[in-house]
Amino acid sequence: MRTIAYRLVGWLAMSVATMAACAADLPDFTGLVEKNGPAVVNIQARHEGGEQAAQLPPGAGPDDDQVPEIFRRFFGMPMPRGADPTRVSLGSGFIISSDGYVLTNNHVVEGADKVTVRLSDRRELDAKVVGSDAQYDIALLKLDAGNLPVVSLGDSSRLKPGQWVVAIGSPFGFDHSVTAGIVSAVSRSFGGRDQQYVPFIQTDVAINRGNSGGPLFNLDGQVVGINSQIFSNTGGFMGVSFAIPIDVAMNAVQQIKDKGYVSRGMIGVQVERVDRDKSQALGLPNIGGALVSVVTPGSAADKAGIQVRDVILAFNGTPITDSSDLPPVVGATRPGSKADVKVFRDGKTLTLAVTVGEAPRDATAAAAGGKSAAGASNPLGLAVESLTAEQRRQLDIKGDEGVIVTNVTGAARRAGLQPGDVILMVGRSRVKGADDFNAAVKDAKPGDSVMLLVRRDDITTFIAVSVPKK
Repeated sequence: MRTIAYRLVGWLAMSVATMAACAADLPDFTGLVEKNGPAVVNIQARHEGGEQAAQLPPGAGPDDDQVPEIFRRFFGMPMPRGADPTRVSLGSGFIISSDGYVLTNNHVVEGADKVTVRLSDRRELDAKVVGSDAQYDIALLKLDAGNLPVVSLGDSSRLKPGQWVVAIGSPFGFDHSVTAGIVSAVSRSFGGRDQQYVPFIQTDVAINRGNSGGPLFNLDGQVVGINSQIFSNTGGFMGVSFAIPIDVAMNAVQQIKDKGYVSRGMIGVQVERVDRDKSQALGLPNIGGALVSVVTPGSAADKAGIQVRDVILAFNGTPITDSSDLPPVVGATRPGSKADVKVFRDGKTLTLAVTVGEAPRDATAAAAGGKSAAGASNPLGLAVESLTAEQRRQLDIKGDEGVIVTNVTGAARRAGLQPGDVILMVGRSRVKGADDFNAAVKDAKPGDSVMLLVRRDDITTFIAVSVPKK
């Protein structure tokens, strides 16, 4: 019995020593937080006129009950509603220059009538939206203040899975909350229309409502990302969160400062994934790449000789292992520059030289005060284009009616519309092109509610968009 007791004591001593050694190896974030915390801010975005509750039915979008997990962006905790139709949502941000430039997410401040920034010393300052970009989900704010604390910026391209990262933000309105975790993956692309150009950093850092726009730090205390959204079926954190790489964000910031908008490369193709069956049918030696399904006539790809059924294996030296890898690489390429595209065609590998074109400009980029140029063209905050014959074929739309939504801001966004939606009717009038649509909505007055017949995927439904009151 005494021998067993001695062994038990010895085992406990070894276990305590082992735990102590493991604890000693864990990082201490206190210095990082003390140094950088003062440069992290709380952002309040005020929207007059309340929030439109109309939504597409189940099956029409990402809130489908049959989808087990969805991507969610967080504006923060909305203030309680009463008689006052004003809606206030909360987010986070961080100061990137001592003269008052603040970086946050576009979705935190988009369409806001007033943006207020609360500093760590409890001062509250009005902020001007210098510019924003919906595709990168970046917004640049300016405070009328000086000698402000700033963060240090890192190199997100050097991040590797397994590295520790730290988030500081205002989840549920709790200012300067600190959470930590590891990088789960890098260059994670979603492949959809929304933020298709962003190679996200995936982490298991706890991100919740109000964290949007806050910084993600490495252990050197440098910002490597901007917390943007999570993957969840409950609306709460489930261990999968995503951040915009700081390299991508600062490229957008510089373009906004220089020219007021963000330009992106485009070659004019639509691509799809290559699965095992397609790989076998195409004679590919390996599964992967981006299968070209559409080449836009007259586009950069068309001029370079890229053809339907080509499989893009690399773009300018960057391997393309999945179709979702292509948009971020092309989008980050300067329009007008030349790039080599490696394609697989009929059993052979070819390298084609392409002169990169420019993607249609994001209308929110040059916006001042959070109001987009698209929203200025009509009261609903929608930018639309006439459907091409190819788009009608792809979307299986008969006849000559319909316009496709290219940008959504303000009231239209709050009503649930998204880029890529097709609008078939305004009120009782069918629209046959962008001119028809803009003519139908141009006389809508503040307080009016405009009924739109909208098609998304295989669902067609009416959505009412309320024009905000001045």
